[in-house]
Amino acid sequence: MNVLFTIVVTFFAGMGAGLGTGFAGMSAAAVISPMLIAFLGMATIYAEATLAQETRTVDKDGNVLGSVVVNVAKGYGGDISVMTGVDKDGKVTGVNILSHSETAGLGANAVKESFRDQFVGLVKGITVSKDKPGENSIDALTGATVTSRAVTKAVNAAIEAAGGENDG
Repeated sequence: MNVLFTIVVTFFAGMGAGLGTGFAGMSAAAVISPMLIAFLGMATIYAEATLAQETRTVDKDGNVLGSVVVNVAKGYGGDISVMTGVDKDGKVTGVNILSHSETAGLGANAVKESFRDQFVGLVKGITVSKDKPGENSIDALTGATVTSRAVTKAVNAAIEAAGGENDG
């Protein structure tokens, strides 16, 4: 069991490190714990996306600094597991696609930084645009609107779970 745990922690720690500054100020445990829970399959609650876990980081006075939420939404090819960082003001600090079954060259492009970075700084109520995204909107992946909407649902659900009250 210790070997499996070490492998899982090492694997997820590497993924967490790849999130860069999106989760700045959050402890490694705040990034790794949700991934472990998602991987090991804990109890879930349902909203627009299935919530695997929400972890908050607080300062010494108990004030919330930010949250990391791992959840799952239904994409075109199946489940998309999404990890979202949300700051204390309800703004997205980073998005990472942990797993998916989307079509190569279309929905699979959701893992690309150019798509994921569109969410940074946005707040609750994010929409998907097929043309030019407006305020609090992202540009859909070409040929993968279902995937784009699924990731957006997961991110919106993450903001809600993190207590994001800012509506823009």
